[in-house]
Amino acid sequence: MKKAKIFILCTCVFALSAFLACDNGDELLSSDNQNSSGDVAADNRDDYTFTVDDVLANNCDNHEESSDYTWNNSQVINIVLNDNGIVVNGSGTTINGSKLTITTGGTYSLNGTLSDGQIVVDSDDNNIVRLVLNGIDITNSTSAPFYIKNSKKTVIVLNDNTENKVTDKASYVYEDTAEEEPNATIFSKDDLSIYGNGKLVIDANFNDGISCKDGIVIAGGNIEIDAVDDGIRGKDYLVVKDGDISINCSGDGLKSDNDADSAKGYVYIENGNFDINSGADAISGQSDVLISHGTFDLTSGKGSSGYSSGSVSTKGIKAGTSLIIDNGELTINSSDDAVHSNGNLVINGGDITISSGDDGLHADSYLGVNGGDVNIQKSYEGIESRIAISLNGGNIFVTSSDDGINAAGGGGSEGGWGGPGGGSTGSGNYYLYINGGYIVTNAVGDGFDINGSILMTGGEVIVNGPTSNANGAIDYDRAFKITDGLFIAAGSAGMAQAPGTASTQYSVLINFSSTFKAGTLINVQSSSGEEILTFSPLKTFRSLAFSSSKLKSGSTYNIYYGGSSTGTVNNGLYENGTYTPGTKYGSFTISSVVTKI
Repeated sequence: MKKAKIFILCTCVFALSAFLACDNGDELLSSDNQNSSGDVAADNRDDYTFTVDDVLANNCDNHEESSDYTWNNSQVINIVLNDNGIVVNGSGTTINGSKLTITTGGTYSLNGTLSDGQIVVDSDDNNIVRLVLNGIDITNSTSAPFYIKNSKKTVIVLNDNTENKVTDKASYVYEDTAEEEPNATIFSKDDLSIYGNGKLVIDANFNDGISCKDGIVIAGGNIEIDAVDDGIRGKDYLVVKDGDISINCSGDGLKSDNDADSAKGYVYIENGNFDINSGADAISGQSDVLISHGTFDLTSGKGSSGYSSGSVSTKGIKAGTSLIIDNGELTINSSDDAVHSNGNLVINGGDITISSGDDGLHADSYLGVNGGDVNIQKSYEGIESRIAISLNGGNIFVTSSDDGINAAGGGGSEGGWGGPGGGSTGSGNYYLYINGGYIVTNAVGDGFDINGSILMTGGEVIVNGPTSNANGAIDYDRAFKITDGLFIAAGSAGMAQAPGTASTQYSVLINFSSTFKAGTLINVQSSSGEEILTFSPLKTFRSLAFSSSKLKSGSTYNIYYGGSSTGTVNNGLYENGTYTPGTKYGSFTISSVVTKI
């Protein structure tokens, strides 16, 4: 891992300082030649169940009000768009050829076609402008088809059972040359909302599909965007309450990028369906990215086969400060990290499937998984954090071409530090906490690589580690204390480690005299025949580390290899069956917390 500066990120580093200040967090005793002893005092670091609502409270309020979506139909001004003349049945507008300018607040219903025209909102009063789209097709050859120049707030309503299309061309003549504006197919200088059940199709050939210099709220609609740069960009915030959004773009898919105010620059998704194929990040927030629910199909860059260390960020979801996922169904195929935070990352639930060219889950500070299903099918490193990782619940599956779970220090907020070709730094105050959940890793590098300490108080862990002696199924520098749970780690023997002697639950490390083939059954049973472990590693292996509450002091156990089992197998672990012995390898008696064979 490449060394870099440590970034301390504020605004919603939600109690990271308390996290680092926990009593005895750095209490580490001297290690033996395998670094298997030492103590990590138990603390309350397992309570980091931060939710979207917790973090959202630190962001600025958005502009949405319930009254935005209600109006008096008798006061609607109907507008018919036509290249031969725009017809308006009321006041509040000016017409110049195929350019319609709305000058006062109110509700305007638009339908028809402009082959080279523009809708401009330039209202100085303190009333909302509503644009009800009832089937429009507007193209502009030199500027934005929709230009919201001045308005307290503009709401675009996609009326039921309508399809509305806006298109621009590849070059613009700016009205404001100093600011180079407008610069998007739908461009707004003030707060913008989109609402309704109709369809909006945007063909953005110049720059962004939708761009707003304040905040955007999307409360509904079927929105399809094809853009040469970003899909939807809200500078202060981008809030999606609901809708069906499909984006194909060369830049970022969904984006908020205000870097001048720590309470802004966030993306909040309450619900919706998202299909995004982006050349850069699929979802990007300058500060926070918060997901309450929704269905997501995200592809960034060239997908997981196209990792590049170039200047363009190609992450699936990226947050500058905090990234929280409470629920939802997410499928992410990313060139760079799939889920990335320059600060903290917390997953509380959901169903997340990942294929990444770099990390699956990455946080520069703290990373926690409290629930849900996380399936990292392809990655360079599966789960990585600079300071600490806390796995408290859920089902976590990791496949990696390097380390499976990594807390190894380093730094570098934007690109991470563990990209393909990187290495690890030395030991430090970095932590892995396992307090619950079901965790399975399949790593070519280290199964766990912790340049610090591991504390396990519960859960079930299965590690299919490396076949090369240059790596280990578990690799920690200071301490590994286990007090409860099931831990199984198989791999090469060159760097094999077991939990440390400060543990209160017994462990066994078996370094076999020869290498076994993948799929070979290993059985550990008591002298009376009680089955303690029957396990079949996924790859060739020469070592097995095992810790379980079934191991008892003073008891003698026999080790067998080969044979068969009638048990139900789940990720190599056989349960509730009968083992038919193969060849007896040896015996051991538990006389200390860690027994090495």
